[in-house]
Amino acid sequence: MEHSEVTATSPLPSGKHQVRMEFGYDGGKGKGADVTLSSTAHGPRRRWSSRCSEPDPQGVNIMATQTAAASTSLFSSADLAERALHRRACEAAIWGMPAVNYQLMYEEMVRKVKGGFNQVVYWSRLLDWKNQTLTPNPDVIYLMPFFNTKDVGPVVLEIPPADDGVFNGSIMNYWQAAIEDVGPGGVDKGQGGTYAFLPPGYDRAKLPGGYIPMPSDTYQGYALLRSVLKSGSDADVAKALTYSKRIKLYPLSQAADPPPTTFVDASDVVFDSTIPYDLRFFQALDHIVQAEPWLERDKAMIDPLKTIGIERGKPFNPDGRTKEILDAAIKETRDWLDARIDTLPPYYDGKHWFFPIDEEMHQNVMSFWHTPDSFPIDTRGTAYMLAFFSGKHVGEAQYYLMTTKDGDGKPLEGNSHYRVNVPSNAPVTQYWSMTVYNRATHTFIQNARWVGRSSQTPGLQKKADGSVDIFFGPTPPSAGESNWVPTDPKGRFEVLARFYGPKKPLFDKTWQLTDIERVP
Repeated sequence: MEHSEVTATSPLPSGKHQVRMEFGYDGGKGKGADVTLSSTAHGPRRRWSSRCSEPDPQGVNIMATQTAAASTSLFSSADLAERALHRRACEAAIWGMPAVNYQLMYEEMVRKVKGGFNQVVYWSRLLDWKNQTLTPNPDVIYLMPFFNTKDVGPVVLEIPPADDGVFNGSIMNYWQAAIEDVGPGGVDKGQGGTYAFLPPGYDRAKLPGGYIPMPSDTYQGYALLRSVLKSGSDADVAKALTYSKRIKLYPLSQAADPPPTTFVDASDVVFDSTIPYDLRFFQALDHIVQAEPWLERDKAMIDPLKTIGIERGKPFNPDGRTKEILDAAIKETRDWLDARIDTLPPYYDGKHWFFPIDEEMHQNVMSFWHTPDSFPIDTRGTAYMLAFFSGKHVGEAQYYLMTTKDGDGKPLEGNSHYRVNVPSNAPVTQYWSMTVYNRATHTFIQNARWVGRSSQTPGLQKKADGSVDIFFGPTPPSAGESNWVPTDPKGRFEVLARFYGPKKPLFDKTWQLTDIERVP
């Protein structure tokens, strides 16, 4: 009988183990073969033997009876359970990122300004660093109506016509999937409209005439509305605020005599919905599971979530060891999603600006996540660790480009100085802007004097050719502060370029941003 030997090693939880397999073969004469395995896993070397006694027609033995089969596992039951817990916690975090993002914003509204469902949280002045949501816009007036149709039925959102102002925004479900856009770039095309956010399964035939139906597959949802300024002057900020208060929010059941809309102002509080990469993430995820019925598409997550202790109708109460594993898993997820940012394709060949989602996710956003043979939760997870909101028709009312690197491909360091040139004749009908965010949290830099500059910034200096240089760094350039955005010398930063009312040259790339360049 001939013999051969194979030795394999692999890293396992308790260290490096070796598996050795010795094969004895009778040359195809039909007398059988011996298989011997030995392992150093979980203690002293152990050996198991089996006899392959049934040859196939060509004399290759294919049937084996293993003695002590249960003993051949390289992992203990406890190892397997912990590995599954860690793995499934990572997948749950990627899957749940957009809903957790939403939940954190709603909880902050309740906690900081005593708001609630079917009310509007707003900022009565332009945003500053105290707004610690993910990559918000500091150059508009922000409003966020939060809906819940579970008890009151359909909820009405009245959007005024674009006469003394303009709204740019979208209505979304609990997963931040855009149902439709509003304003000139949305369904009402600037004529104004009465939108009805509908509960799951609601018969649209019951909706009275004159309403724009917003069918949702979740009871909860929200709208992000931006009241766009005509200029950055104090007068135009005040006008945009007055226009924003013309929206109305109330249950359809009270449409005959609508109650006053409740507005709660968050301008003076630190409104912090930063993603917490610790146990709080899974606590928010549990709240989601308890609050909403399962979507058919998400039922594959029921068992994985049970593995980590999240189950509909049951309390989430992990023990000490489980908390340790969940904490490690959410931090690994953060690092994995963060690394994916660098895989997004550049918008311009040879440069470092990118659109924050890929084309597959873009198609899913436009189809309300019903694109055949596609459900890109990895890209979705990356997007919602960076930002909140989705627009149904991105590119019609606004567009975004982001960068985390300079022209040499190096990270943007807060203790260094940089410049970007915005060429003349920027392709927008409203404005462009450059906003700085903390690279680690994707929020405004805390305690920053201001967080961005835009074409509407009072006193912004233009060059002789009409282009504009914007400077980033811990201290202003010699030219002064008018075109400067401060950075935190203790960390890295990222820059988001916004284009409101984008025009064709932005998309056909006949007009291009330069890369951010490091300067002395």
